[in-house]
Parts: sequence; C-alpha cells; structure tokens
Amino acid sequence: MGYKERYEEWIEKLPAGDPLREELLAVKDDDAEIKDRFYKEIEFGTAGLRGIRGAGTNRMNRLTVGRATQGIANYILASGENKARGMVLAYDCRYFSKEFAELAAEIFAGNGIKAYLFPSHRATPELSFAIRSFDALGGINMTASHNPKEYNGYKVYWMDGAQISGEISDGMLREILALDFFDTFKRLPLSDAIFERKVRIFGEEMDLAYLDYVKSMRQREDDELDLTIPVVYTPLNGAGSIPMRMLAEELGYVNFHIVPEQQEPDPEFTTVGYPNPEDPKAFKLSEELGKKVGAEVLIATDPDSDRMAVEISDGKGGYIPLNGNQTGALLIAYMAQSMKEKGKIPKKAAMIKSIVTGNFGKKICESYGIRVFDALTGFKNICGVIPKAEKKGYTYFFSYEESIGCAPGAEVRDKDGICAAMLVMEMAAWCKKNGMTLGEYLDSLYRKFGYYAEKQVSFVLEGVAGAERIGRIMDVFRNRKPQSFGRFTVEDCIDYLHGYNDIPASNVLIYHMKGGSWFAMRPSGTEPKIKFYYYAKSIDEKEAKNDVEEMNQAVDAIVDTIE
Repeated sequence: MGYKERYEEWIEKLPAGDPLREELLAVKDDDAEIKDRFYKEIEFGTAGLRGIRGAGTNRMNRLTVGRATQGIANYILASGENKARGMVLAYDCRYFSKEFAELAAEIFAGNGIKAYLFPSHRATPELSFAIRSFDALGGINMTASHNPKEYNGYKVYWMDGAQISGEISDGMLREILALDFFDTFKRLPLSDAIFERKVRIFGEEMDLAYLDYVKSMRQREDDELDLTIPVVYTPLNGAGSIPMRMLAEELGYVNFHIVPEQQEPDPEFTTVGYPNPEDPKAFKLSEELGKKVGAEVLIATDPDSDRMAVEISDGKGGYIPLNGNQTGALLIAYMAQSMKEKGKIPKKAAMIKSIVTGNFGKKICESYGIRVFDALTGFKNICGVIPKAEKKGYTYFFSYEESIGCAPGAEVRDKDGICAAMLVMEMAAWCKKNGMTLGEYLDSLYRKFGYYAEKQVSFVLEGVAGAERIGRIMDVFRNRKPQSFGRFTVEDCIDYLHGYNDIPASNVLIYHMKGGSWFAMRPSGTEPKIKFYYYAKSIDEKEAKNDVEEMNQAVDAIVDTIE
C-alpha cells in the first residue's frame, strides 16, 4: 500500500470530528506533506519511538502509541513472564505525554498486566531506577528528550532498567508490526484500572528512594567541599527542577540558583526553543543569571533530565561550554581520584563508552587501572555491556558518550543527568576548596594526558529526500573508501555495517589517520541528521584544534559533492 492509499485509509476509518481526521483533511491538497506523514511507519531507533506529533503512520499519535503498547503487551503475554511484576510508566511535560502514558496504562491493565504510573512528569533516570527497585518487567517514558517542541517519543525499557535492544527489541517489533493501527486494543478505563488495583499511582516514596540513591553517589564529605560555590542550574522547563532543588538544599549548597523562567514545565519551551543543553544557545538565560550571582559553574539538563551539560567561568565575566567528552573525562578523573584516595576503586573496574566518543576519558581510566569497553552509540547499547562485563568479573565504574550523557552508577541503566549534575556541583565545590576552578582542573588533566581536541558536525536533512541523501553519503564513503582526506592519510577504516569484533552491526564508519587523528560518521537514530565526529590529540592545544578543523574541511568537501 502506497502513502496515498494509507492516507485515504486513515480518512475513511477515523470517525467524523476526530482531531486526527481533521488534521489530515487540512493537508488533503499537500502531496509532500501527505507523503511525509505516510511514506513509512514510525519505527524504533536508539531510543524507541520518536517523531513529530500529528496524524499519520510516521507521526506520534494515539494510534501509533496504542499499537506499540498493545504489541508490547502481546510480547509480554507470550514471554511467560509474571504479569504482576508490571510495567512502569512515566512522562515529561510535552503535549500529549500524559495522555499517552495514561493510554499505555489502560492498555496494559486491559491485558492483565499491572502498571505503575507516576502522578506527574518525572526524569528518565528515575524511571530506570524504579524498574530496578520494583523488579518490574520494564517501563516506558513518554518523552522526546531534547528534541524540539513538535516532537514526542516513547522510550521503552526492559527489566534490567536499560532501553530495549537485540532479541527483546526485535520480538516487540514483530508483535507491533503484526497489528493494524485500527485494531481494537484491549483497554480498561484508567479510573476502573486504579479501582481494581491494576494500575498503581506512585507516591513520593519512589522520588525519595531515587534521591537517596543519587546522594549515595557522593564522593567526598562536606569538610572536603566548599558548599558556598555559586551554581546556576536550568531544567529547561523539564523534569529536573524538583529533584535538583531538593538535592541542593539537602546537601547544603547555599548558593544554588535556578533560572526562574525555565523552572516550571512548558511544552512550548518558550524561552529556549530547542531544549538541547548540548547547544550553547540553551544557556542564554543561565549565563545572564550566572553573571548576576557570580556563578562559577552553569548546569543544564534536558526536558527528561537524562542529558546534562556544563558551562564554566572563563575568569573574565563570561562562560565556556564543555562538550560531552570533556565533562565525561572530568567526572572520570574526579571519581577515580576520590575512590583511589579512599581505597574504593574495585580491583576489576569497568568503564564503558560509545565508539564515537573520544579517548580522553579512556586514557584517564587506564592510568587508574580501569578497563574500558566500547559499545555502539546510545545508552541501550552502552548499558547492554554492563551485564557482559559483570559476567567477566568486572565491577561497574562509569559510562558515558560524547553527546553529554553519562551514568555514574549502576542502579540507573541509562543516562542520569540528575546524578551527573550533583557530581558536577560536588566536583566544582571540591575544586574551590582546593583553590582552583573547574577550568584549571581540566587544564591539569590536559597537561598530564595530552590535549584532546574534538568537534561534532551534523547535517540536518529532513523528510524523504533528506533520508535518501543521508543514504547516498554513507554509500559514497563506504564504497569509494577514500585513502586520504586533505593532508591526512588513512591508516584504517572500520565499517560496522556487519559488526566488528564484539560490537553488533550498525551503520557507522570510522576512519583512522596516520598520526592518531580520526573521525566517525553515522546517521542519527532519533533525528533527521547525519553526524560526523572529529578527534585529534597533541601536546599542543593549537595543533590539535588545527588538525580537527582541517580534517573537518576535507570531509565536508566530499560531502558537498554528494547531491
């Protein structure tokens, strides 16, 4: 069935007056819009379902969410797992997130599967923690994470608290694809499900348990910290406001400030637009407040609080953004040093990073005798390595990836922006107590381990035409196998399309140059982008940065020739 036939089917089957039908009727003369809505079905990427809200098979709406939930319910029923263990459901502040979560609760209840539902928006790491705490079958968070306001998403987790992958993901997908969008799904009204105890609404006990876990990750005692350090935090109108305020107050940070315009939930993200803390533009209001209160560190989390980014004082009244590689390396160094001083580094400690993450953190780990494992991009892949490492006798230490995500502790099997933010505050307070800034601490690591330069470049290519061009770009680099990029000679090219060593198949290419510079390229699994990651190392900062820029320009010159 083509996209036009799918469009007509939805028009025919949706009842008169249905908002989805009215939305489709409004675009009846726009063939390009109809094609984009129906040329494919929204599918699992690195974080479950994610897409633009609206009517169509390639959109987030009650039909796509309902079909996915019924498919997952069918998978659970066929698996033979105990239905009473239940599924944990959370949601963020986006439009329809609450409605999607309640719909999922009704479908699970209708299928005899218990559901645990948070009463208001919660951070993704708390969902992962709750799954593990309750020994639940899994969970779902209705969130588009850091995507623009037009998006929503459906992050699916399994009983280990990590996002689904491998056989579980494939099995759920088969059940989902076996259903039609207009099938009548088993569904029990929420009020009845609560009355019959098939849906349980969480109280504050889960929030407090999660915060206790975060506090248990502290590395230093109060007398080792300067708790007067001025800190500015923004939740970017998302779920981080309440847990971060509680943590700052309970831990004694007397100069903790939240950006007032971004403190409360706002599905429009009015003051930020694109709520991605990886983008320095998201720090505009934080920087303004930081200058007023003399903040030495600025911290931001995205709407579902799994990602966390940092800006540090430049000593001149302004702020410098740290990228994910720098933040991860700083936290690794701080935690490893703290543990070593207290004799708490495990004999066989394991750190996990993605294959497109730089080697700065890896170098620091190796200096402390910590084994480093690689994984595909995305925390479902990173956290999937944890049980494998544990079977080999390793104890989890840390994991991170360049896209400002890290998991400091094993009890949350996903990015944990709340715990990471708490540790950044502590690290800054420790630096201040010892007469240095975070910037000076970072410089000390560069002097010890070498200067690591990095740059990420993304090409946003939307719609059908964009997806096709992304495919052509990957094909050209994969099939032509360039032997040089400007003055950089290729030493090795690793193609992960069919897997490599112990890493599963993925559409990723990594080119290693003679001299140690390298770059990786891959299509994004959650956004209409193709991403390039450039890395270089030198004892000289300027030389490393120049290498990154020249490599980037040489690669861009090839990309520009691909229509």
